[in-house]
Formats: sequence, C-alpha cells, structure tokens
Amino acid sequence: MSNIDKDKVIGVLNQILEAELAGVVRYTHYSLLVFGYGRIPIVSWLREQADESLLHAQQVGEWITTLGAYPSLGIGRLLDSHQHDIGAIMRESLKAEGEALQLYRDLLALVDGKSVALEEFARQMIYTEELHAAEVDKMLRKPGDLSAFAPRPV
Repeated sequence: MSNIDKDKVIGVLNQILEAELAGVVRYTHYSLLVFGYGRIPIVSWLREQADESLLHAQQVGEWITTLGAYPSLGIGRLLDSHQHDIGAIMRESLKAEGEALQLYRDLLALVDGKSVALEEFARQMIYTEELHAAEVDKMLRKPGDLSAFAPRPV
C-alpha cells in the first residue's frame, strides 16, 4: 500500500463514507413516505437499502482508519424533489446510486495495481452498486418494457 497516494485515497474514501451515510438517511426517509397497495414490499426494500448503505459506510470507515486517518462526520448531499410517488423515489435513488458508483470508480482508479486489498474492495463495491442500479432501473420500467430506463456506463 506504500505506492498509493494516501491523501487522495482517504479523500475519496471520505466522500464515499458521506455518500453512503446519506443513503442511510435517504432510504429511511423514503420508507416513511410510501403509501398504497404496494407499501409493505417497497418499504421493506427501502429499509434493506438503508441497512446496506450503513454496512458500506462502516466498511469504508474501517478502510479510512486502517490508513491512519479520521473518518468524516459529514453526510453527503441529500436529494429530495419533494415528489414522493414511487417513480420519483426510484429516479432519485438511481441518480444517487450513479454518484456513489462514480466515487467507487474513482477509488479504483487511485488504487489499481497499487493495493490488492483496496482494489478488490473497490471492485466488489462497484459490482454491488452496478447490480443495485440495474435493479432500480428495472423497477422504473413499465411492465413488458425490456429497454433500460436510463443508460448506464459499462
């Protein structure tokens, strides 16, 4: 790990930490605003996403302290269109997931070929975030529509 630029890596890790903590708040908030016949499974899914964001934040925080730095106490930007139909919630989620995915890609670029452990962590998180974004994209499609709701980077 001696080849990495620790300051840059820690900076990106702190940005990721803040984004994941924002995810905890955002998904919890969304889960309180779901009404209608599909409420129970949607609320359950949103709360699972909040739990996953907390786990990711904890993992990132462990990396920050492993590198000898202080984890941020900040929370990332909270998107809220104040339109709380399921479609708006999912569109905001897709946007936030895209931003988190980019941060993990930034981390990978900084550690690629320099730290196997951090590289594998970044790749695993990219994998997880891409699958999550794909799931949200499917949720935004109309039944029977096979084309993606939003283009995603490969």
